[in-house]
Amino acid sequence: MKKLIALFITSFLLFLTGFAQPVIYINQVGFDSKGPKTAVIGANHKLSGKTEFYLINTINNKKEFTGDLGNSQSIDEWTPGKIYYRADFSSFQKSGKYQVSVVIDDKTYTSFPFEIEENALAKLTISSIIHYYNKQRANTPGELAADAHMHMVGSDKTVDMRGGWCDASGDVSKYFSHLAYANFVSPQQTPLVVWSMVSASESIPKLLAKWNIKDSLDNEALYGADYMMRALSKDDYFYMIVFSFFNKDPNARRIVGLHANSVTTDEYQCAFREGGGMAIAALARISQWKKNGEFTSQQYLDGAKRAFAHLLINNTKYDDDGKENIIDDYCALMAATELWIATDSSLYRDEARKRAQNLNKRMTAEGYFISNDGNRPYWHAADAGLPIVALSRYLAKEKDETLRTEALTTIKKALDYNIAVTNKVSNPFGYARQSFLYKGAVQDGFFIPHDNETGWWWQGEDARLGSLATAALVGGRLVYPAKGNWGTKAPLADFASQQVSWILGCNPYSICFMYGFGKNNVPYMHSNFGHGSERGGVSNGITGKKGNGDGSGIDFKTEDEGNEWRWTEQWIPHAAWFLQAITAMADEK
Repeated sequence: MKKLIALFITSFLLFLTGFAQPVIYINQVGFDSKGPKTAVIGANHKLSGKTEFYLINTINNKKEFTGDLGNSQSIDEWTPGKIYYRADFSSFQKSGKYQVSVVIDDKTYTSFPFEIEENALAKLTISSIIHYYNKQRANTPGELAADAHMHMVGSDKTVDMRGGWCDASGDVSKYFSHLAYANFVSPQQTPLVVWSMVSASESIPKLLAKWNIKDSLDNEALYGADYMMRALSKDDYFYMIVFSFFNKDPNARRIVGLHANSVTTDEYQCAFREGGGMAIAALARISQWKKNGEFTSQQYLDGAKRAFAHLLINNTKYDDDGKENIIDDYCALMAATELWIATDSSLYRDEARKRAQNLNKRMTAEGYFISNDGNRPYWHAADAGLPIVALSRYLAKEKDETLRTEALTTIKKALDYNIAVTNKVSNPFGYARQSFLYKGAVQDGFFIPHDNETGWWWQGEDARLGSLATAALVGGRLVYPAKGNWGTKAPLADFASQQVSWILGCNPYSICFMYGFGKNNVPYMHSNFGHGSERGGVSNGITGKKGNGDGSGIDFKTEDEGNEWRWTEQWIPHAAWFLQAITAMADEK
C-alpha cells in the first residue's frame, strides 16, 4: 500500500510540474492486432526535426517496428506549454508483448509493456469483468436477509428485493437509475448491465466459449434478470432504488426515489428513462435464450410485456417533470425493439418506429441531438452513445427502406458530429468532446459541465467513453462500412480505440482505470458488507477542473475530503459500456 501511495504521489507531482522528463502515454493492457494502435509522447519542448519511435519486443529486446512521430500538438486548457506527439503503429499486427521506445535529447524513454494479439482486449479483460460483477452481487447473508423483506420508504409493506449488484465500490445501494429528479441526466444502471451482458453473449458466443467464460457470463446475466423480475411490482412498474443510506446495518435499506443530497421520496416507480425501458429491453432479449434462472424465460418475456404496457399509459406520471425527453425516447426504443424482435408483434413495431422517428426529429443541423422540446443539446456523462446504439439495434429488425434510410441518416449525422467536435481543437489523446448548454449558450468542451440540472453531481466519464466507442463501431458499420478497422472507416475506428485506450492508461495521468490491470490503478476503495474495489471494475476517471462550472480544465484526485469518489470510485455502468466496446472490437471470423 505504501508503495502504491508513493507511486501516485510521484505521478501526480510529475503532472503538476509539467513533467520533468518526456512521458510515453499508452494503453497499458493491449491492442487488437487488426485495430488502430497509437501512443502519445509528451515533451517539455518542441522536438527538432524528424523523431522516430520504435516498437521493442520485450522477449528478445529487438526493434520490430520503426515509425515517425506525428505533428506537434498541445492542450493549453490542460497543460500549458506541454507538447504532444502521436506515435501510430496501427500497421503492425504481429502478436507479442511490446514496449514503445523513443530517443529524446539523447536519452531513451520506454513505455509500460502491452500486448498485441487478435481480439486482445476481449480475451484479456472479459473474464475479469465477469469476476467484478460476480463480486458485486448483493448476496452476503445480511443483505439477502434484509432484502427478502424490503420496506418501501414510509410504508410497512415489504417486498422481496434479493439479488442485483451493488452500484459502486463505495455504495452498496442498488439502482435502476439515479438522478431521476434532474430529468436530463438519468443514467442506465442495473438494467444496462444485464442488457450489455446479453448483447455480449450473443455477439461473440464462439470466442466466449473458446475462452471458457460464456457460461459464467450467461449465468451473471440470468442473475441480473432475476433481480429485475423481483423489482417488478404487482402493479407492473419497476422499483427504482434500494438505498442503503450509507448505513452499515443492512436492515436500514429502503425502496426509495431520490432527490438531491440523498433526500428520499416515494417516487420509486421507474419511467422509461429511469431504468424501466432498459429493464424491459433486457428481459425481452434474455427471454429468447429459452434459459431459466430462478424465473423462467416465459416469465421474463411476460414481465417485459406487462411493464411495457404499464408505461405506455403511465410514463409521464413517473417522469419527474411530467414530460418525456430524449432519454425516454432511446430507452423506450430499446424496449420496443427487443419486444418486437422477441414477439414480431405489430404493437411493438409501431412503438419502436415512433420512438425512432422521435430521435430522428431531435437531430440538429450541427449533428447533436436536442434533449427537450427547446434548445438543450443532449449530453450525458454515462450513456452518450446510447441513442446511436438504440437506433442500430432497431435497424437489426426494421426492413422498411424509407424508415431505415431516416434512421441511418440520423446515425451518420451523429457520428460525423462526434468526430468533428472531437477534432475541432488540438486533441492528441483523441478524447471525445461534446456540446452542452452553459449559462444560456451552447459551447463545446472535453468534460461535462459541473453546473448542471442535478445541482451537485459530476464525475469521471469512463462510461461515456465506452458508450461512444460502442456507437462508433456498431453505428459505423451501418453507415460507413469498410474492410479492416473493425468494419468501419478509419476515423471512427481510431476514435473508438482512443476512448478505450484513455480508460486503460493513455491519459495525462497515466492511470489505468480498470482495476488490476496496467501499471497505475486508483487506490482501493472499501464499502459496507465486505464489498469494495474489484479486479475488472472500472473507476469513474478524469474530470474537468474542480471549481470550473463549465467543466473546463482537467482534474484527477485520489483524496478530496470525501469527494474523491468523483474520480476513483468503480461504478457498474463503466464496466458495462467497456464490455460493449471491446465486444464490438472482437471478431469471430
